[in-house]
Amino acid sequence: MKQPYRTPAISAANKFFKQTPEKISTDYEKAELALYTNMERLKAERLAREAERRAQRDVKQ
Repeated sequence: MKQPYRTPAISAANKFFKQTPEKISTDYEKAELALYTNMERLKAERLAREAERRAQRDVKQ
């Protein structure tokens, strides 16, 4: 049920103290995130190595 009147102070207080649902992460979600992050890091390292090799090969030619 809505309040019959709403002052700017009440609106500001409600926005400031608004309840936000807190996401509960499980151990599985944490492990999945760690795995994904590690895969992305390894992919970036591999692409950097490949680019460096290509650059060295182009300099030699």
